[in-house]
Amino acid sequence: MTTTTTRTGADGFVETLRAHSRRYHDQHPFHVRMNAGQLSRRQIRGWVANRFYYQENIPRKDAAILSNCPDLEVRRRWIRRIIDHDGTAAGEGGIEAWLRLGEATGLTREEVLDHRHLVPGVRFAVDAYVNFARTRPWVEAVASSLTELFAPDLMAARLAGFERWYPWIDSEGLAYFRARLEQAPRDCEHALEVVTAHCLSAESQARAVDALSFKCDVLWSLLDAIDQAYPE
Repeated sequence: MTTTTTRTGADGFVETLRAHSRRYHDQHPFHVRMNAGQLSRRQIRGWVANRFYYQENIPRKDAAILSNCPDLEVRRRWIRRIIDHDGTAAGEGGIEAWLRLGEATGLTREEVLDHRHLVPGVRFAVDAYVNFARTRPWVEAVASSLTELFAPDLMAARLAGFERWYPWIDSEGLAYFRARLEQAPRDCEHALEVVTAHCLSAESQARAVDALSFKCDVLWSLLDAIDQAYPE
């Protein structure tokens, strides 16, 4: 009887987490227009340049989680996220791939790296996310990363949309999206294992759900800021 109750509770917890797909930023009007081929070159470049600030801060967020995590096995697996984005040598990793995406859209590497196009709302949202990972309990920070539950579908749709509607972007510049089709499912599987293993009480599960909700708000507000800065 006890085992059944625990399993049902865990299933309900996971269902609640997955239900946040309805709040994921693929539903944002800017994203909808992007996937439908309705953005101008200026808008695409604005999104790429601003989203870079998020991309380059992902390893810092993950390093914050590692610094707070006392679990050796979790750290051994989590560190792969940093390697995925930073690479192990020049010319490797997701950050490099995003810079190449910028170049494929017509941006120079320098203007992406020096943040000349970065709008304040994007900086604020991303900095809030990194600060969350640094200051909140590590399991909650892990839970906030569970937007990756919804990322593979978004990435597949984004890749298809870019290939169909924006042929002026060199296909090689879309390598970041292709890599995430494999990385995101692996990452979210691990994060979900961690969260379900550590969040066993109603209170801890509620905090995990709140953390995921916070991350959804970060991604949504990031797009709000870009949408306002690059109107049609």
